[in-house]
Amino acid sequence: MSLFSLTYSLTQFNAEKFVKQLFGGGKDAEVILQRLDRLTLDEARTTGAEILQVVYGLVQDMSKQMYCTCLSLLLSTLSARWQSIW
Repeated sequence: MSLFSLTYSLTQFNAEKFVKQLFGGGKDAEVILQRLDRLTLDEARTTGAEILQVVYGLVQDMSKQMYCTCLSLLLSTLSARWQSIW
């Protein structure tokens, strides 16, 4: 068991223990814990989606820059050859 998974398990256990003590350990505590787990998962998905959007934007910008650089290089090469012909 890794240190991360051990820390996560202990934190999860302590959170569950706290909520059960706070709400008397009944059905309400279980419902709250399930909602908390779902919220955490939703937050992770949202964060992942936001990261993918940022990375996609960066790749798009890099593609545009590379296209402009290649086009500029091509035009300058053609211009130099055209001038050497005339």
